[in-house]
Amino acid sequence: MPRAAKPKAEPVRIRLKRNDLVEVITGKEQGKTGKILKVLREKNQVLVEKVNMIKCHTRPSPTSGQGGIIEKEAPLKVSKVMLICPKCATATRFRLTATAEGKKSRVCLKCKELIDG
Repeated sequence: MPRAAKPKAEPVRIRLKRNDLVEVITGKEQGKTGKILKVLREKNQVLVEKVNMIKCHTRPSPTSGQGGIIEKEAPLKVSKVMLICPKCATATRFRLTATAEGKKSRVCLKCKELIDG
């Protein structure tokens, strides 16, 4: 009997950006920190530098002849990471608020400082 197709995850609003410093809060990589390299909004995932490393076997290309086992980052679910506030240097929750110029910015809920400069 064929397997049923996995239901696709509905995209959620991801308020994390590239180059944000995050900490992994659950799973085998718990406690590790790193910068976000890429945000995959349609899959609700982020790619974090030097976290969740996998080995990928590649076939040698005819032009360069390079192949072998490559280590690269695998995506993590967005719910497994938490933003680190640059001021208080801890993983924290944050809120979006409007500034005087009318732009939206993120505010740390622990130290009440702006995260986006």
